[in-house]
Amino acid sequence: MAFIDYYKVLGISKNATEKDIKNAYRKLARKYHPDLNPNDKDAEKRFKEINEANEVLGNPENRKKYDDYGEHWKHADDIENAKQQQQYTQQNAYSDFDSRTQGDFSDFFESMFGGRASGTSGRQVKFRGQDYNAELQLQLKDVFTTHKRTLTVNNKNIRITIPAGIENGQVIKIKGHGGKGINGGPNGDLYIRFTIINNTRFKRDGDNLHATVDLDLYKAILGGDITINTFDGKAKLKIKPETQNGTTVKLKGKGFPKYKKEGVFGNLYVTYNIVTPKNLTDKEKALFKELEKIRHHG
Repeated sequence: MAFIDYYKVLGISKNATEKDIKNAYRKLARKYHPDLNPNDKDAEKRFKEINEANEVLGNPENRKKYDDYGEHWKHADDIENAKQQQQYTQQNAYSDFDSRTQGDFSDFFESMFGGRASGTSGRQVKFRGQDYNAELQLQLKDVFTTHKRTLTVNNKNIRITIPAGIENGQVIKIKGHGGKGINGGPNGDLYIRFTIINNTRFKRDGDNLHATVDLDLYKAILGGDITINTFDGKAKLKIKPETQNGTTVKLKGKGFPKYKKEGVFGNLYVTYNIVTPKNLTDKEKALFKELEKIRHHG
């Protein structure tokens, strides 16, 4: 995601007229509208980008800022103010920025740009780079173990470590991998939001997992041993005689890894679904009738 080229989003050139922008927006908005693309996440994302591009390029004032400052267009007014302050300082031949001059800078520069003009006259104001936001989709099995992955952000490859147990929707910060600072200012940061897709038979609840296991009627009545699949292997379970449908048992430490706690896992909760036998033979039916008589008549 990071810096978005709004001209590319609308499929127009930088010389496009206001009419060109309006026509391109209407055409794409109709194509990707959520009502015409239900449950299509890609179309929904595209629709949002198209609207964002139109809000910027469809407004002449915003478009000029975008053309002049690119990824820093939202800070155009503050950059221009800083330039004017710098010119004023140079014209009045201050030898340095004393406490009075420094007080002219807003808190915005302190928090957003991480720097201010300082030192001798003529030194440029330093601006902190823009923060980038990116989304990374992973399968649930991908975050069961800590691993490294290479991301491409603004045509730059960034190698990151993804800790096991990261949650769906969780955001992590990669310091200094955002937009480049201006005039020697610090770089911005990269914020990555994770979308975890679960295509497994397990339901995740934090670091706990839940699964349903089919249990045949005879094993439920008489008890015995069964082997089930866990997320990363198998486990043997002892079934108690006369186990009821919907019974849940806990397998300690067989759940999902706890975030940033190496070797620590949640629990796996297994719920039994008792399966009634089908296609009974005449002999089996006769035996069940006999059991019914014994049960009800002794």
